[in-house]
Formats: sequence, structure tokens, C-alpha cells
Amino acid sequence: MLTANDISGMYAIIATPATPDADRLNATNTVDLDESERLINNLIRDGATGLIVLGTTGECATLSEADYEAFATCVIETVAARVPTFVGATAMGGHQIAQRLKFIQERGADGTLLGLPMWQPATTKMAVDFYGAVSDAFPDLAVMVYANQRAFRFPFDPEFWAAVAKAAPTVTSAKYSKAAGLPELIEATGGKINFVPNEMVVHKFYDLAPESTTACWATASGMNPTPAVALMQAIATRNQDAIDLMVEAIAWANEPIGSMVANPELFAHYNIQMEKTRINAAGYSNSGPVRPPYQDFPEEFASQARECGRRWAQVCASYQGDFVFTTRPWEPDAAA
Repeated sequence: MLTANDISGMYAIIATPATPDADRLNATNTVDLDESERLINNLIRDGATGLIVLGTTGECATLSEADYEAFATCVIETVAARVPTFVGATAMGGHQIAQRLKFIQERGADGTLLGLPMWQPATTKMAVDFYGAVSDAFPDLAVMVYANQRAFRFPFDPEFWAAVAKAAPTVTSAKYSKAAGLPELIEATGGKINFVPNEMVVHKFYDLAPESTTACWATASGMNPTPAVALMQAIATRNQDAIDLMVEAIAWANEPIGSMVANPELFAHYNIQMEKTRINAAGYSNSGPVRPPYQDFPEEFASQARECGRRWAQVCASYQGDFVFTTRPWEPDAAA
């Protein structure tokens, strides 16, 4: 089973590619399996060291069970054990989660991205007992806790982390985004849990805990994994100049969506729409339409997401490898 020390590099989080009619409520077989296979192969070719699927961007909550199983099977078979693969299994209740965990384990997933059951908010004891029960039932499946406070209506506070590190030995990582308090969390969990941030804040984690900051995740990978891969290479080699360069490039590309990301309520309403719009605009992959009922996306925000995708593609087109760019579009004189 994967341990905290095994999580390294850049983990690509991808949308679940949708067929053109997937936005219809009565659509079936909505997963574009050919695009899924093509995208996964390209991500591994382009430096992704791990894969995370079927979270929020992966539309885990809006896939039918048939589509869930078709996509999970496609992912695991396409990866073919080349990189660690975490397959989301979050659902409304524990029994459905267990069925999904059994399904992905039998097909060869390395781990699962797992949030709390979603219908009723959990107490700390409920949450710890839940992950403990998952560890007992699936002792060979590594768990990456999906620590989304708003989505699961749970604080994921230090009390929880200290308790879950003792009660659930298969919890070896967490999808986490807040650098504040990181050293305390590492101490509370005895280093048993790798707190993995996204590419926009991983440098802040590195500043606070350089030895334990070994990986990041990026939904931006669907636009092209190159900038996030390069940033993690810079962190791995302790190259501060390269870290600063890649942080600046990524920040410029993501600037158009800054107001959405910074507003928790707004982001919660339009998370999936924003991700799929910027992914489709960048041209690296085709995530297709958004599945119901989340298709609404005001043009004000859609244009910001498309601009993010355009900028991300521009950064990737300029990158020559080894932290060299032909142009630096984020610099004031780049247009000159």
C-alpha cells in the first residue's frame, strides 16, 4: 500500500470527459472513453507522476453508476500500473461508498480520493469512525482524504487529523489547500499523512515544511501538466530561482479566475463549470459539456475561465524545458 513517503511529484486531477449529449438529463453512456484514454496517456507522457479521478472536477456526484464504473475501469486499465492512481468513491452514504471501493480495488486502483458521506454532516467521532471502518474493510487501499470543508460541512480540524492518523492506518495522504497550521498538522499526525496542496499554493507549503512537501495536485493538468510538473521538479531540486519563475508563470495564467477562486460561495456554485470551460479553452484535452444540473455558467465568469485557458496554453507553448521560456508573457514587456 502507498505510504505518505510514496506520494511525490505532480498528481493530475482530470475531468471525466463527456460525450456531446451528456448535458441532457436523460442521457446515458456519457463518458467519452476514447478521449479519456488519450488524455491519460498524454498526461503520463508529459510528466504526471500520479493520477486522481472522480472528485468534484471529475463529476463523481453526477455520474450514473454505470458511467462511474465504465470510467473507473477505463482509467485503471489505461494507466496499467505506470503511475499511482487514486479513484474517487465519495457518495451519499457508507454502503454505496463500500461498493465503489470494492469495485475499484478489484480492478487494481492504488488508492481512493475519499470524502465523507454527503447527506448528513458528521461529528468528529463519526468522521474518524468512518475512515477507521474504511481502513478495516479495505486494508490494502490507500486513502487520500478529500478535505473540502465546505463540500462536506466538516472542519477537518487538528483534532480530526490527530485522531484519524491513529484510527485509520490506510489514510496516508490528504487533498489539502491551506498552508496555515501545516507544521502543527504534520506533528499531530506523526508524519503519517502527506498533506498534498494544489499547484497554486504548493510553494507556500514548501516554505513551511520543505522536507514533507513532496507532491502537488493540479486540476490545471487537463489544460496541460507542464507548468505544474516543472514547478514540482524545481521544488524537488531545491532550485529557488526556478520555483519563483514557475510560481509567477502559474499565477499569471490563473489570474483571470482569481475572483472566483477567492470567493468560497461563488467557487462552490461554479467549480465544475469553471474547470471544464478553461480546460476546453486551453486545447490540450476535450472535457465535453457539464453534466446536469450544473450547466449554468454566466458569461462574465465563462469569459474569465476561457482567458485562463488561453493564458495557460500560452505559458505551455513558450516553455522550452529546464525552466527556459522563449517568451515570458507574464512580464510587462512581453508584448513589446
